[in-house]
Amino acid sequence: MWALRALCLAGLGAALGGVSADQCSWRGSGLSQEAGSVEQLSLHCAEGSLEWLYPTGALRLRLAPRLPPAAAAKGRSPRHVTACVKPAGTFRGAQLYLEREGVLELLLPEAPRPRVRCFSWLPREKVALFLQATPHRDISRRIAAFRYELRGDWLARPALPAASLTGEGACRPCNDTEILMAICTSDFVIRGSIRSVSNDAELQESIIGVSTTRIHRQKFPLFQAGGRPGRPAGSIRTPLRCGVKPGPGTFLFTGWLHFGEAWLSCAPRYRDFQRIYEGARRMRQNPCEFPMD
Repeated sequence: MWALRALCLAGLGAALGGVSADQCSWRGSGLSQEAGSVEQLSLHCAEGSLEWLYPTGALRLRLAPRLPPAAAAKGRSPRHVTACVKPAGTFRGAQLYLEREGVLELLLPEAPRPRVRCFSWLPREKVALFLQATPHRDISRRIAAFRYELRGDWLARPALPAASLTGEGACRPCNDTEILMAICTSDFVIRGSIRSVSNDAELQESIIGVSTTRIHRQKFPLFQAGGRPGRPAGSIRTPLRCGVKPGPGTFLFTGWLHFGEAWLSCAPRYRDFQRIYEGARRMRQNPCEFPMD
């Protein structure tokens, strides 16, 4: 009888104030926290999520990705780290701050627009995410949830695409060296044409509809059947201020997966790419082999 009672009480405690966590994600409830308390958390993956039910008090989250064994063995630490956070559409009950050297900067207000926020820091800087519950008489149906992604120079790829959306070079065409590196390191390399361009003013993004003629590489199934007969189709995003317009011709689209969406890196016309690649191969300066027609 006592064992059954203890089991029931344990189940009730898990339902009301339980915590579910691994090295990448955390899910917990404010019902287990005292008002005014700050719970300390630490996550160690390049991407993951946090879900805080019935927010009460505050959470202080440290993002500390573990280095790959090769980098760790050499005692190598990243020169910088870039992080991006994307709030869930139901983000309520809290505000998210960036804490840098003891100073707080608001990243996400309560009920934010579903826009990605990015920031970078140096290894010597003391940086954390501070999630502060906002006072409400009724905390039911309030969940503060977001996803995060981290990048650093310990990875063989540039920083996250959204990290440079406000930079001056975000919309400039890639030079020859950047194009040659993009075909070697991007999450996707797709040959195809632009079939449509739509703009999302709220998110400040343009969505390029692409009909593919050849999928050279995609690490994830971003482009699937559904376009012209026998031609996979998909969409690629880019900042709205870049002013992408639909036009004729065949392009080589390269880029990165960012919160489950394809983001554009370089997109030369295919004939221009052929000239650049063939010239580099003759000079033995191509960083990787690429199949040519």
